[in-house]
Amino acid sequence: MEYIASEKGDSMENRDPNSLLSNGSTKAVVENKSELEKENSHMEAPTGSAACSSETTEEPDICEIPEQVEFTVVFNKNKHDITFAYDASVLDLKAHLERICGVPQSAQKLIIKGMAKDTMTLRNAGIVKGGKVMLVGSKMDDILAVKSAPKEILEEKASSQSSKEPLCMQKIHRKVLDKGIPPDVMPGIKGVKEPLPPIPLSGMLNKHGGKVRLTFKPEQDQLWIGTKERTEKLAMTSIKSITSEPIKDHEEYHIMGLQLGPTAASRYWVYWVPAQYIEAIKDAILGVWQFF
Repeated sequence: MEYIASEKGDSMENRDPNSLLSNGSTKAVVENKSELEKENSHMEAPTGSAACSSETTEEPDICEIPEQVEFTVVFNKNKHDITFAYDASVLDLKAHLERICGVPQSAQKLIIKGMAKDTMTLRNAGIVKGGKVMLVGSKMDDILAVKSAPKEILEEKASSQSSKEPLCMQKIHRKVLDKGIPPDVMPGIKGVKEPLPPIPLSGMLNKHGGKVRLTFKPEQDQLWIGTKERTEKLAMTSIKSITSEPIKDHEEYHIMGLQLGPTAASRYWVYWVPAQYIEAIKDAILGVWQFF
């Protein structure tokens, strides 16, 4: 008997199972399969997309914090606790201290293990955790006060500089110089500049012919003038200027006058100062602010 198809289509029993797309349950299976394939396609990213994703999600480099060191800066008996980068330069530290202490960078001297150079790092200069650094210098107000000294002081200085008679030939100084070189004075060297020794300068004479010694205390910003009778402790900022001149026939030694007041009569005279230390003395007391 021959199979005759109806006008409405083949019956379910006679249709090819693989071609059943119009049936509701069969369509759902196909759709589920399609959805599963889509999910798999999303999960498997192309090689090119993976490379792009790794570039955009890469974490930036993390900046490391420089090593810090904690120490104390002492200035005019005041203590300042400082935390600073260990490998920063001494000049960077001076800029920081200018804001804190009011001392211009160029007028600062930092004493750590001796005088610290601007180009050194704090580590190389010898600063250690919990250590002390001595700041020596003058505030801008003090510097300006010195710079604006009375006119008569400047005129007096100009007059003394124009005088033709050397200090060592003036009567007031001859009274001391005629006694000759003191036997226990430190050796003098002509034409040489040396830093101050670690011990006081001794064996020199004052205007009364008495023995005098100079002790420099940079950590206290003081100069100690010692005699047999007493020791005067002078603030270095109270010394306005320094006059010095070689002694004739003994140029390895100088006469030196410390200006302690507004007139020439207020100079403290020291005789037989070793010539090699003159510049170091001026630098220790006046620093770079030598206006006179």
